Amino acid sequence: MKTAIILHGKPSKKDYFSSRVPAESNKHWLPWLQKQLILKGILAQAPELPEPYKPNYEKWQSVFEQFKIDKNTMLIGHSCGAGFLVRWLSEHKTKVGKVALVAPWIDPDRTSKMSFFNFRIDPDLIKRTGGLTIFVSKNDYRDIVESAKKLKNTLKGHLKIKEFANRGHFTFDDMKTDRFPELLNALLK
Repeated sequence: MKTAIILHGKPSKKDYFSSRVPAESNKHWLPWLQKQLILKGILAQAPELPEPYKPNYEKWQSVFEQFKIDKNTMLIGHSCGAGFLVRWLSEHKTKVGKVALVAPWIDPDRTSKMSFFNFRIDPDLIKRTGGLTIFVSKNDYRDIVESAKKLKNTLKGHLKIKEFANRGHFTFDDMKTDRFPELLNALLK
């Protein structure tokens, strides 16, 4: 059976604890993508990662690894969730299906005090995927644009880059929609 795991990013602490803001896994394009994949017969999960406002790699890994991850598993990550996937794929030799990194953040300037990104990117990780696509917008935060550049310059193999001019950080506020057909199409091709 084909499966997909969709990982959210890092909210502010204020948003995380606000009763008016949905859980991270239920924001932006994530629920729409999950439903579209389910309608195509792909069992898609969007787990809520622990304390996402202060990401801890080991805690996120323990939740992520509760799922079966193999060559039939698509992996989709947004922002810090995409950075998590880069680290996990760098540290594990598991073959996976297609990988989509949306506005990936890997703290390229090492300005964060958290150890979440203390790892070496495996330049060969693409070889263990069914294809890797990065989605980046020119008007995103500088750290995100630099993260995408670093991945492009580090990863070997056939890497697809989908660059947009005005999608910001690929959030509902920036995109003005909860639909992301370009991402769905990249996963289903």
